[in-house]
Amino acid sequence: MELPKEPVIFFKSTTSLVGPNDPLVIPRGATKLDWEVELAIVMGKKALYVSAEEAPGFVAGFVLHNDYSERSFQLERGGQWVKGKSADTFAPLGPFVATPEELPNVGRLAMWLKVNGKIRQNSSTANMIFNVASLVSYVSQFMTLLPGDLISTGTPAGVALGMSPPQYLKAGDVVELGIEGLGESRQVVVDHV
Repeated sequence: MELPKEPVIFFKSTTSLVGPNDPLVIPRGATKLDWEVELAIVMGKKALYVSAEEAPGFVAGFVLHNDYSERSFQLERGGQWVKGKSADTFAPLGPFVATPEELPNVGRLAMWLKVNGKIRQNSSTANMIFNVASLVSYVSQFMTLLPGDLISTGTPAGVALGMSPPQYLKAGDVVELGIEGLGESRQVVVDHV
């Protein structure tokens, strides 16, 4: 895929937030459930129209995030991406937040994701298209960011959508992921009740 000239922005519903080891629930009608290991930025101060140089001073910390997506909802149903990103349980966070002081090398952290024990993503935050400061600045040009808001920074190669053929998640699958300095998490995929 061609690299974007600007970050792609979408919202995730607050009902998608869960703990790091909670199950991932397959939504009704889902057929293309995908994973994305990502670094998430936790805002610490109100930010509007901040420069990239000022942006680090607005960050409270960082957290491990799995940005789950239902690709059929996201890409085949028209409209905004939010409906493919916001199902319940689609945003496991944690196990903890690390401050910028605890993670001074945030631009050079190893990150990985496994599905059923097989490595699917193995990269580094050094490969992010847009760095932390530029993302905070960019988003603040369009909306006010408040303390506690999260900005997820994007995922490396290795998602199911990019495989040939794609190998989407199904009930019983186990997803494990981690980022250096931010711990690990694990989600078991379960059917919607």
